[in-house]
Amino acid sequence: MNSKEQEQTKISDNTAAFEQFSQCLAAQRRAYHVNPVPTIQQRIADLDALKALIRDHETELVEAVNADYGSRCRFETRFSEILMVLEDINRSKTQLKKWMKPQKRHIDRLLFPTSSCVVVPQPLGVVGVIVPWNFPIMLALAPIVSIFAAGNRAMVKMSENSEHLAQLLIKLVPQYFAAEKLQVFADNGGSGPAFSAQPFDHLFFTGSAQTGRAVMASAAKNLTPVTLELGGKSPAVVAPDFALDKAVDRIIWAKAFNAGQICTNVDYVFIPQGAEQQFAELAQQLVAQRYPDINHNDYTAIIDERAYQRLQTTLDDAISKGARAVNLMAGQQSVPGLRKFPLTLLFDVTDDMLVMQREIFGPLLPVKTYSNAQDVVQYINSHPRPLAFYPFSHDKSLQQFYLEQVMSGGVTINHAILHVGQHDLPFGGIGDSGMGHYHGFEGFLTFSKLRPIFKQGAYNSVSLLMPPYGWLANKMTDWLIKFKG
Repeated sequence: MNSKEQEQTKISDNTAAFEQFSQCLAAQRRAYHVNPVPTIQQRIADLDALKALIRDHETELVEAVNADYGSRCRFETRFSEILMVLEDINRSKTQLKKWMKPQKRHIDRLLFPTSSCVVVPQPLGVVGVIVPWNFPIMLALAPIVSIFAAGNRAMVKMSENSEHLAQLLIKLVPQYFAAEKLQVFADNGGSGPAFSAQPFDHLFFTGSAQTGRAVMASAAKNLTPVTLELGGKSPAVVAPDFALDKAVDRIIWAKAFNAGQICTNVDYVFIPQGAEQQFAELAQQLVAQRYPDINHNDYTAIIDERAYQRLQTTLDDAISKGARAVNLMAGQQSVPGLRKFPLTLLFDVTDDMLVMQREIFGPLLPVKTYSNAQDVVQYINSHPRPLAFYPFSHDKSLQQFYLEQVMSGGVTINHAILHVGQHDLPFGGIGDSGMGHYHGFEGFLTFSKLRPIFKQGAYNSVSLLMPPYGWLANKMTDWLIKFKG
């Protein structure tokens, strides 16, 4: 097949995908209009069905992700995906009654003495969800928890790198939900643009900033509101007062988790000047204990060959420009084709290196040194705002300094990544790292219309202010302005 034929086939496939998405959206929207505000009992039933899907098929879900990766740590899948979603469901169920309750708002009793104001959260309708490959169970189902809690319906498009999981969900979801409530789609040859072009009531995207811009531009054509959960270069900084061995322990744990393929991972770390050798030695000792065999399932593979080669190119570029690489798995040989990339520290990094220009999304860790906190702040603030920030210090005044001076999506103090797993904390970025929030109450709000309602009481004071505006209307206005002033 020549290039012209391939292009025509791609156009045909995208047209077919667009029609498939459009038909599903139309069916879900019709169902929404039949029952626009599900009861709390219906919403809890939807959450219970989602929970049953996960519990009934946990092993299959874990194996599907493992198949997509080639080698994905099963513990990490169960801990960071299965457990996280189940906890999110349980907490949402316990809080849902409070979340759904109409909120009374203040009203000016001088002007409207017998009236009232409330805000009522109501479902938006149909929400589109675009899922990345790195935590595909959690990043597909956790947004659905919030979407269902808010009373909506959902269409979910999986990543092209999650083919096994996508096919499993396509088979399983109809056993628990009608297509008018939830439908999952595989990415058949780049159908993302066709999906994001649909006139959803809300579009939720997790992925790279580059793709996020395209998704937002596509959604803008339909005035579809978007939540963008992007990435960026999330920094850590270790203060002199914080024990270096503890910092290394926690930072290396984060960097090794999912082989660094996490949007909130530590992308680079600042350590005090002169601590380079100690940092490297501690990291080598730790990795030798935790990962004595790079080929073991405890250490996750890079998702595909293209990503593996990107990491190798990034490493080679840094070394060619003067960086000093410390392979923390030196002496271990990866099985060919398994795509196990060794945990590697990079010292003496500069901003002209690829490793400092784009999100790493892998087990490379640039290590920078500093002599004062202001230099750290100046460096971070001279770059796009990160999705996460990790200051390590027991000094409360220094903690507060960093919190006030460095803006990021979220923060974990004296550890890394853990704020993501707190279900009562909103998760989301800022600037280049995204917009909008989900998890818990903020997720419920994201997928709800907070509908303001004014209810006219028995006494209508506005009737005194009708034209023609005579003495009474002007006198009352004079008095109100004087009183309010």
